[in-house]
Amino acid sequence: MAQKWAVLAVLLSLPISLVEAHNRVSVEIGCEAVLSCPIISEVPSVMVTWKRNCRSCCFLSYRRDSNVTRRQNCSERITWKYSPGRDPALRIYPVHLGDEAIYTCEFANIEGNFQFFSSLTVIVPPTVTLTHDKSRVAVCQASAGKPAADISWIPASNHSSEEEFRHPNGTVTRVSYFGWANSSFPSVTCLVTHAAMNQTLVMDLRYTSHEPPHILTGAAAGAIGVICLTLCLIFTCRACWLRKRAQGPAEHFTAGASKFPTPHATRAAFEPPDFSESDYVNYKPRSIYICLEK
Repeated sequence: MAQKWAVLAVLLSLPISLVEAHNRVSVEIGCEAVLSCPIISEVPSVMVTWKRNCRSCCFLSYRRDSNVTRRQNCSERITWKYSPGRDPALRIYPVHLGDEAIYTCEFANIEGNFQFFSSLTVIVPPTVTLTHDKSRVAVCQASAGKPAADISWIPASNHSSEEEFRHPNGTVTRVSYFGWANSSFPSVTCLVTHAAMNQTLVMDLRYTSHEPPHILTGAAAGAIGVICLTLCLIFTCRACWLRKRAQGPAEHFTAGASKFPTPHATRAAFEPPDFSESDYVNYKPRSIYICLEK
């Protein structure tokens, strides 16, 4: 009987350890994560610690009696959200993909030690694209998302297929294919559903199958138009240049001639010849011919 009381006294003297359920926190990459540590006891805590589930990871502690905080292997992104003596919540900002882990908050008082677990999940929104290939197949791709995105099509088709690629950093790329070779739908819609975003992309199928010829035809027409305009400008400038060149020497000669005095032709005064009276015997006005010698 005495041994039983001795064992009971030892058990009662041991600190009481209460383990609470996991608290799950999901945060988008680059945002702020706040992990709470609820104080479930009305007795003030003597010491509060935060640690990650690895030996070389961040460790934060606070002692109320000495009002001293200590940190080990912690970057500047990980710190107390508020004053640890008032609210020992943990703050991580900005959140990186490598911060995903289970964090343990432990506080102690005269009643015992209490633990609270927080599971941090980092969400990465994917990059969404909608393209097509020459086989008249639409390709909707959600790249590097975490978790993997869900892809659906409107209208729904039995000719759609899907592939999935997992990356070493935990992200996933999903690719969905939609063939419309034998369909008469005017458009197709890709719906991407993710924990961080929802996105809708629409492709017009009426011009997609003939898009390359249209692009080539438009490019050729544009090139021809540019060539014609260039030739017109060249010929116009050439004609203006020839016109100015044809007029240039005359203007130059006139301007040059103005620099010199205009020569005046001197001509000797003309004196009529002296005829004798016998020359007028047969005078007929209509038969007079005058020959002027130069």
